[in-house]
Amino acid sequence: MKLYYTPGACSLASHIALRETGAPFELVKVDLRAKTMAEGANFLTVSPRGAVPVLELDDGAVLTECVAIMQYVTDSLTPGVLPATGTLARARLQEMLNFIATEVHKVAAPMFHPMKDEAKAAQLALLDKRLQVIEDRLSDGRAFLGGADYSIADGYFFTITNWSRLIGHDLSRYPNILALRERVGQRPAVQAALKAEGLI
Repeated sequence: MKLYYTPGACSLASHIALRETGAPFELVKVDLRAKTMAEGANFLTVSPRGAVPVLELDDGAVLTECVAIMQYVTDSLTPGVLPATGTLARARLQEMLNFIATEVHKVAAPMFHPMKDEAKAAQLALLDKRLQVIEDRLSDGRAFLGGADYSIADGYFFTITNWSRLIGHDLSRYPNILALRERVGQRPAVQAALKAEGLI
């Protein structure tokens, strides 16, 4: 398998999920602006959308989208780690993954582009509202987003909240989120992924 990634991008969540499985895979670094890979090859030949992550399977099949990749690698490489399909627990995981993707990721991502002060303030306020939902969820003392156990949703949320320092967003008002980030950040798979991407 090959994972096409850009350091610190949302592809980090897929990278973490792969590390959690312990399965072997190859990393291929992508320059998203130039749409090139490490040796100058055209990334658009791999993914016409020009976005990471992309998972290339051994048979040449290509899978895109972070949420799909995380579930596929976890289900296929470590069966039974995720809740069974058709259960409420699996629906709850999907609920959280979709909230992160559509309400946190998609609110934070535009802030990497130039914005006027008023627009940036409005976007930060919207992000704060979304993060407050997570902060409140964690206020019952749960260790992770789904409860007592780590899941791919935690790795995804960790990845997106890593962007806060890059976009000038202060997380200090969210002690539960900061505590979650600390727990997730200490996991060996997370440390290995961060190191491999040159982020620590």
